[in-house]
Amino acid sequence: MKRVCFLLKVRPDRLDEYRERHAAVWPEMLDALRATGWRNYSLFVRDDGLLVGYLETDDFEAALAGMAATGVNARWQAEMAPFFEGLDGRPDEGMATLTEVFHLG
Repeated sequence: MKRVCFLLKVRPDRLDEYRERHAAVWPEMLDALRATGWRNYSLFVRDDGLLVGYLETDDFEAALAGMAATGVNARWQAEMAPFFEGLDGRPDEGMATLTEVFHLG
């Protein structure tokens, strides 16, 4: 099992709507995430828009590829892209992953 942490930047003027969208994630999106190996997936956001994501998976590259192959992910990413700063593509392609340096297991 691999723990993955990543950063993105939400536009501060879009934070309220971003939060609302994640209070009602499409059921088919949730099903696709589970089916492609995303576990304990959480998103945290500061008021300045810094977004920290965390998930656990057996293989992060396979989990990303699995989601990229779904139509629901393409629709979700297209809708979410305008919420982010500094992206040249889809949010799921712009995640800056962090290196784990400590874990209290």
